Amino acid sequence: MPKFFTLFFKYNNYLLFVVYCSISLLFIKLQNDDTLENLRTGSIEFSAAVNEKLTNIMYLFNLDKENERLMRVNTDLLTRVLNLETTAADERNRSKILTDSTFNASGFIMARVVDRKFSDRENMLLINAGWKNGIKKDMTVLVPEGLVGRIIAVSEHYAKIMPVINTDFKVSVVSDSSNTMGILSWNGGQESIAQIEHVPISSPLKLNEHMVTSDFSTFSTRGIPVGRVVRITPDKLFYTIDLRLAVDFSSLTQVLIAPLKIEPEKAAIANESTLLEQLP
Repeated sequence: MPKFFTLFFKYNNYLLFVVYCSISLLFIKLQNDDTLENLRTGSIEFSAAVNEKLTNIMYLFNLDKENERLMRVNTDLLTRVLNLETTAADERNRSKILTDSTFNASGFIMARVVDRKFSDRENMLLINAGWKNGIKKDMTVLVPEGLVGRIIAVSEHYAKIMPVINTDFKVSVVSDSSNTMGILSWNGGQESIAQIEHVPISSPLKLNEHMVTSDFSTFSTRGIPVGRVVRITPDKLFYTIDLRLAVDFSSLTQVLIAPLKIEPEKAAIANESTLLEQLP
């Protein structure tokens, strides 16, 4: 055995040469062999598959970025469309009010309803005009069709309206044909129907008579349409009267605010307990 290792180390260069030649001959033999061809084909297919997977992964990353970009573009376009549609709708509503031949809107402040609270009792509206626009508390709010309500709170850019369909709202009204007077109120429930109180059964009021605001109102100017009588039920001393309101609150978008009704002399004398020396 020692002689073998001595011989191996002595002639190892020749042995390695023989091994290399054998490997070369093997590759030369395989050059025209199907096995080598299969190996080449397999390596090409493997490389192609790897490249395809890498390409797909890169495509997915790029697709996510492209989807994000398209989403931002679509969001921007949608916002612009909505703004344009809202502006167009507001302009149509404004034009409808301004071009109404039965109503003169000059001297009124126009505002848009930007929020609302609807319930069976405490309905409220919010408009985009405040004291910077000349809005003051107790101003009358209306549309060409009729009375909407009154201003109850004002900030710099906004104002709150108590509409007719609020159980705390009251206003003096009168019939435009029989001159029957009463107090308009709303008992809750159906928003298109209000009630008229304090109408005696001796009153000549008839169905379908139109009611308007009267001079007795402490905030509203006279003659603003309120609604039409649709039911009259006699009680012991007074009628129970239902009124179909002139304003459709479900589609209310633009309103007009009338100048503040200021009658200091009337208010002072109405609150005066004694007239005596005040009169000439």
